[in-house]
Amino acid sequence: MVTKVPPRSPAVRGPVRLLLAAGVTAASLVAVAPGSAQAARADGGGSSASSAGSTLTVAIAQSVDSLSPFLAQKLVSTSIHRLTYEYLTNYDVKDAHTVPGLATAWKSSPDKLTWTYTIRKDSMWSDGQQATAEDAAWTFNKMMTDPNAATANGNFTANFKKVTAPDPETLVVELKKPQATMTALDVPIVPKHIWEKVGDFSKFNNDQQFPIVGNGPFIITDFKVDQYIKLKPNKKFWRGAPKFDQLVFKYYKDTDAAVAALQKGEVSFVPNLTPSQAAALTTQKNIKVNDAPGRRFYALATNPGARAKDGKTFGDGNPALLDPEVRKALFLAVDRTTLVDRVFQKHAVEGEGYIPPRFSSYFWKPSGDRKLAYDPAKAEQVLDAAGYKKNGDGKRVGKDGKPLDFRILCHATEPNDKAAAKYLQEWWGKLGIGLKVDCLDNVSDPWLKGEYDLAFDGWSVNPDPDYVLSIHTCGALPATPKDTGATDNFICDPKFDELYARQAVEYDPAARAGIVKEMQSRLYDTGYMNVLAYPNALEAYRTDQIGSITTMPEAAGNLFGQDGYWSWWSAVPAARTANDSGDESSGTGVIIGIGAAVVVVVGIGIALGMRRRTTADDRE
Repeated sequence: MVTKVPPRSPAVRGPVRLLLAAGVTAASLVAVAPGSAQAARADGGGSSASSAGSTLTVAIAQSVDSLSPFLAQKLVSTSIHRLTYEYLTNYDVKDAHTVPGLATAWKSSPDKLTWTYTIRKDSMWSDGQQATAEDAAWTFNKMMTDPNAATANGNFTANFKKVTAPDPETLVVELKKPQATMTALDVPIVPKHIWEKVGDFSKFNNDQQFPIVGNGPFIITDFKVDQYIKLKPNKKFWRGAPKFDQLVFKYYKDTDAAVAALQKGEVSFVPNLTPSQAAALTTQKNIKVNDAPGRRFYALATNPGARAKDGKTFGDGNPALLDPEVRKALFLAVDRTTLVDRVFQKHAVEGEGYIPPRFSSYFWKPSGDRKLAYDPAKAEQVLDAAGYKKNGDGKRVGKDGKPLDFRILCHATEPNDKAAAKYLQEWWGKLGIGLKVDCLDNVSDPWLKGEYDLAFDGWSVNPDPDYVLSIHTCGALPATPKDTGATDNFICDPKFDELYARQAVEYDPAARAGIVKEMQSRLYDTGYMNVLAYPNALEAYRTDQIGSITTMPEAAGNLFGQDGYWSWWSAVPAARTANDSGDESSGTGVIIGIGAAVVVVVGIGIALGMRRRTTADDRE
């Protein structure tokens, strides 16, 4: 499966701010790095001497799909690309408003059809060459002319008419029609002098020569499939180099092994905890748990009949799920409250619309009778009325005379999938419908082949929702059954496409938000997807390794999978924060208590600096 997710601004300096919840005392505060990393970065540079031999190790369970930013869609991959390549703009760490990235300024023509970006002078590629407007122009032009280069982010350039770089500091983008995402183009800019040598973009994974040339805060130095990704600080990074000497993403097949490694001090940070793991870790010495509102949704997806743009169908989805009454009955027999209470143990919010409530401007929920609330008796009635009667064995029989038996794709590394699947088997079994749970290490292969009936789905949502909306358009379908498209679930609905086109050209924020809510309403009514929950970000780190680190949003936000590079870029080794304790300048630390969701933010003094499939096989 897949999930999908980018930020920059002047420094914010001010008095100490404390967000306290019951039971938190001054003695429980994380050691802060008065002075140093954040202050240096806030000034746009400064020295960044690191503690000797310091390594920040992040446990991951998701496989990297590609180190090519033109192909990568999984959250772990796109998160790494945010660390290694600059985007034109970034999202502010405090509230996700647009701030400078590779571009320091931008303006549009009165008709909104021409956008001019000023490219910063102080961004250098890690091989010593300067990053220029020509690099950005080449990146966009490659995506416009090579469909394979548009695999991951083609929605952003589909409306581009012409892109030029009249000089090294000026980028000009001409549009076919106005486009609302021009200050939220979540596209990594790559070095032309490296990438122009690439032949087939559909096969080039950027994983053979190291270090990989980039201009972000980190440089990828090594990679072994399903073992690790190693990065080092980019000393030339314009905002200032990270404080740790090395950043390592280390692969663990399951979170139990990752948690054990955290307890032993073998890793610094573990994301995607189960509630029971998080609860147990709160009692552990030198470990802090972050329990914050999440930026993703957790959903059931049904196979709508996999198809390609050329009109050919493929896969083996159960045709009964093409009947909207069958889908409606299934969703009526799902008790979301029970899933939130028992699977997520209340560390989630009950699902409704497609965009999580964290993004309040776009959040939508069904009202009145439209809401598919838990009602198994009504589900029985819907199936009976649609002609799906029970036989003598109590099994529902389809219109082809065969029992209704479905398969659901489950991530083997995702405990929530397995737990939720057991409830679905029970609830749907009472309807007379069978459910086989296929828990796989890699759900992407059968998913992309259309070889499933249902699947646990989820995406990390960006501050700008364009991308997660685009993956349900007809244009996101694969060109042929043999190709890979950007589609999430093979949905192709002309009415949805019409709404998508309208929101894309709407610059008025309120009007655009209204259209986005209409799109969510349409997704809800077609019934190919049903959002079950909005899980909290449950994660933990060692305070004897990480002295301070920045959440996004900085008040009660997440650390892993941010809309930018703020967490790992801002992280300061514990030894450094202890040594700097006498410095009078400000730094940042976080401490979040599970259950109470306590956040303590001390002395903000940093430069403030989205997207794909979630759950274990998380798409940004």
